[in-house]
Amino acid sequence: MAVFSYVLVGLVAALHCYALVLEMFLWERAPGRRFSGFDAPTAKVTATLAANQGLYNGFLAAGLVWGLVADDPTGFQVRVFFLCCVVVAGLYGGASANRRIYVTQALPGALALAAVLVAG
Repeated sequence: MAVFSYVLVGLVAALHCYALVLEMFLWERAPGRRFSGFDAPTAKVTATLAANQGLYNGFLAAGLVWGLVADDPTGFQVRVFFLCCVVVAGLYGGASANRRIYVTQALPGALALAAVLVAG
């Protein structure tokens, strides 16, 4: 179960790295506009906000990677903390911005958190 939890944490970290790239570097290009659903003028106006969001996604990914490489008990505590941050951010984003964030952020974070807690 421990290996499975590490894989899930790694996938959540990769998801947040992907969001970082889309939001910070590709927001005004086709991949970023498909991701956001914005047309070109709206993407241009919101690019700074998206880059800030992308930076936060990068911090979440960095924390998750730290949790994967740190020795336990610190690694375990860091994984739990950052996965809780992912879940809370996903719940808030789902409620305030777009319901699909429940599925794309909160659910993967919650599944990884459950696996980490079960694996101990």
